[in-house]
Amino acid sequence: MSMIKIDMNSEEFQNELAKTVKFTDKVIKQFGWEYNPQIEVNEGVQMGLARNKMMYNKRFCPCFMVEEVDGKARSVDDRICPCKPAIEHEMVEIGACHCGIFCTPEYAAAKRKEMNIEEVVHTHSRGLSADECQELLQKNDLDGDELAALIEAKELGMVSFQLIDVREHMEWEMGHIKGADMLIPTSAFFNLLDEAKLDKSEAIILYCHVGSRSLHCQRIMNDMGYTHVGNLVHGIVSYSGEIVK
Repeated sequence: MSMIKIDMNSEEFQNELAKTVKFTDKVIKQFGWEYNPQIEVNEGVQMGLARNKMMYNKRFCPCFMVEEVDGKARSVDDRICPCKPAIEHEMVEIGACHCGIFCTPEYAAAKRKEMNIEEVVHTHSRGLSADECQELLQKNDLDGDELAALIEAKELGMVSFQLIDVREHMEWEMGHIKGADMLIPTSAFFNLLDEAKLDKSEAIILYCHVGSRSLHCQRIMNDMGYTHVGNLVHGIVSYSGEIVK
């Protein structure tokens, strides 16, 4: 399966996106939830839902892989928005769904307070040493600060790794991490991974929207014999470094 490209500016997509926004509005009203105060999170999820509706005719959760089983598209954990795990567990236990678009009023209020009182400032008082770079590359899970530091070190020629975006082409066009080496969408992961002909012994870091699809791909690559595959655990939404649009 080749990479599927959807034109975000096409009339077809914009019409589907408008329908999707009405759909998420309805979900919010039905359950008494609120949208995430982080507007970019909501927009990204809505666009992902619209994309999946066009690709699979179902609003599969955009944060999980969609696989073909017996000739039919199926989301991992059968996540179709609003998904059962979110309704029964995540909203109750966490206060927000996995993708972050839906929140309880209490969670949304706390998030707004956090956004108002907390300025996130990333400063690097010193660069990483070569040994520190190699140590970071051995980690299975990386946070946004660690990835930003590694990208900085890579630009200085101190370390080598492949940074791979496993979201869809449309999400890449919306914005991707500066320094990403390639796009291997989960919708065509096996074929495009084979075409990439990566060295299974080299360091590789994966990322997606919130870390779920990249975690799934990380497990697949580990099973295939790739020896150093890291994952940006909270995805691009948690990354404060430079984004290319």
